[in-house]
Amino acid sequence: MDESPGNDEVAGSHAKGTAERAIDRPAARIGAVGVALLCAAALLAIHWDDLFPPKPVATAADDPVQKCIAERSEDIQRMFDEGLIGEDKATLFRNRAAALCEATEGGGNSGAPTGPRLPE
Repeated sequence: MDESPGNDEVAGSHAKGTAERAIDRPAARIGAVGVALLCAAALLAIHWDDLFPPKPVATAADDPVQKCIAERSEDIQRMFDEGLIGEDKATLFRNRAAALCEATEGGGNSGAPTGPRLPE
């Protein structure tokens, strides 16, 4: 048997009744749960529109911007079908046509730019 004086001191330091460290107290654990809940709430608030997309806004049937976009889209689709442009160019042209129609038929810069929604 090893009866060195150091073994009793080490074993006694882990016994019950010794002072708890601050990180092991219930208040610290409650604080950690609170921080985790705040982080989850912040992520939910930031990505709310990604998780629950807003309903699309209905447009009027006689909307001049939509008519312009439809006309331009037909021309772009015809060029794509004839093999004059590829799919990447067709997408680029559709985006540019939408911007052109909004600028000319929509009365210029009429609001926020189109595209993916950014976090608010």
